[in-house]
Amino acid sequence: MTLAQTLARFAAGPATGDARMRSFVRLSLFDWATVGLAGRQEPVARAARAMARDSAAAAGGATLIGGGRAPAAAAALANGAVSHALDYDDTHFGHIGHPSVAVIPAALAAAETAQAGAAEFLDAVAVGLETACRIGAWLGRPHYEAGFHQTGTSGAFGATAAAARIWGLDAATMAEALCLTATRAAGLKSQFGTMGKPLNAGFAAEVGVTSALLARAGATSAPEAIEGAQGFGPTHAGSAEGAALDGLGTDWVFPGISYKFHACCHGLHAMLEAVRILRAEGLRPEEVTQLTIRTHPRWLAVCNLPEPATGLQAKFSYRLAAAMMLAGVDTAALDVYSEETCARADLCALRDRVVVAPDSSLSDSEARVSVTTRDGIREAHHDILAAGDPESLAPRLRAKSATLLGAGPAEDLWTVVAALGEGEPTLAALAQRMGGGQGPR
Repeated sequence: MTLAQTLARFAAGPATGDARMRSFVRLSLFDWATVGLAGRQEPVARAARAMARDSAAAAGGATLIGGGRAPAAAAALANGAVSHALDYDDTHFGHIGHPSVAVIPAALAAAETAQAGAAEFLDAVAVGLETACRIGAWLGRPHYEAGFHQTGTSGAFGATAAAARIWGLDAATMAEALCLTATRAAGLKSQFGTMGKPLNAGFAAEVGVTSALLARAGATSAPEAIEGAQGFGPTHAGSAEGAALDGLGTDWVFPGISYKFHACCHGLHAMLEAVRILRAEGLRPEEVTQLTIRTHPRWLAVCNLPEPATGLQAKFSYRLAAAMMLAGVDTAALDVYSEETCARADLCALRDRVVVAPDSSLSDSEARVSVTTRDGIREAHHDILAAGDPESLAPRLRAKSATLLGAGPAEDLWTVVAALGEGEPTLAALAQRMGGGQGPR
């Protein structure tokens, strides 16, 4: 069987995930909805929404985050970009990217236009997220290191699987859709720091919808378009990691997802969680003589600005972010990353007692923090890939949502997502929240 046939047999089949997978699908759906609503007024969000509204919208179109409707492909593109505008969405380190912002917009657009039920939608999201993660692992780090943005590339295949499942494509037709995706999936890391990065997520979602629609209409493609001699993998520096598909349909890898609980570079998160542990144990800022952060050397070129002066720079500073967490600043809030925060005398004094050191014995998902006080040394370690359980993650995601949207809208959104597929509310209730919801308070 070709790679496309293997993936299509899974995505079109009965596998919808075990209880753990279903729990993580809901958590990611809630987190996606939160960051999408929070980012709806970002410049790239307004541009993408305007583009979608200018499309020849027809009756029965799909909801746009922030208001309005558009054809499925245009809505998927806009909503993918909007939900990645803040770069605050979930990350899968096996996928090496952000799967939800590519898959969920495609699934929602397809589900609305097909008038699918909530349970069908959740099933499609599950197989789409799993497909994206499996393709991402199959392509591997060489693909990413060559300059490709896996959110846009791997994500497009997951978006196709989700949309194709919604529209009821059989395995053979879905394989054609995945092969068509191979000739359109794209995304470059050179777009990081520009509107092109969130648009990569939008493009992936749009490709998923378009490829599924084309295959449904009878379009065909080269059967080995993914792994063949001039296929997507070989031409895009893919590692063709065969083990990436082991256990497909029985062992679900998506629950290894990592959620962002801090509105800054993901490279800072393990450190922030370690400092959070020490704060929870009673460490106070005035006790700290020196705080040493040990991290994988890869991050030193990414998020180690020693004396940030702007809000954006603050999101890439180990020293200031550590000081913020130690001082009790809510690092989940968007507005705390500001020039005012960078200039706060108490935070600068703490920042100057922070030392950052490379440690190649740590993975790029780990950090170790050592704090010297008058009474001795205290240490904490955190790995953001450490398996989390839905019960412990849910309260933190709800707190994040409340910070971004306000307590009332966050609680309402949680109620809708938690009950989705269990009778009432319907999928229309979620779409209504996304179309008319509030942005950051």
